Amino acid sequence: MLGYIVYALCAWKQKEREMEGGSGEKWKTVYRECLRNHAASLGSYATDGCGEFTVDGGGLQCVACGCHRNFHRKVKYPVGPESPEAMDYGGEGGSKKRFRSKFSADQKEKMLAFAEKLGWKLQRKDLDDEIERFCRSIGVSRQVFKVWMHNHKNSSSSSSASASASTGNISSLTH
Repeated sequence: MLGYIVYALCAWKQKEREMEGGSGEKWKTVYRECLRNHAASLGSYATDGCGEFTVDGGGLQCVACGCHRNFHRKVKYPVGPESPEAMDYGGEGGSKKRFRSKFSADQKEKMLAFAEKLGWKLQRKDLDDEIERFCRSIGVSRQVFKVWMHNHKNSSSSSSASASASTGNISSLTH
């Protein structure tokens, strides 16, 4: 049992050294907003609003809020020519900003028309080649088109609802 504890402690220390830059990769540490709860004695939660740790000439006290550096959220950035996005080791895990697709008005029109032609479903095996050709022609991947269809199928159903209302089919609107 003692051997396992020693092994676990050594592995933990090794991981800590790697995060500090012991693996050859250099890291820059930045202290962000102050998380100190100033209303803890009152049974409430209130922070001071300090947005980032401000060094007071090498000390550990923040010039802006007066709190110790340990109260500020710690963020580590890899330093180097090929640095990926910031890695966050101080909050709810690693947070990477995801890529958001931007579409031209022409792409949106074509995707809307094609989605209506497909009945807002991509599960049609007989149309796989046509779907692939369409996606290549407008410059998006099949997955991006699939996500776009999922995000827009309800907003575009209003046009089909108004069409059914104009034909007198009210029962589809009341359910």
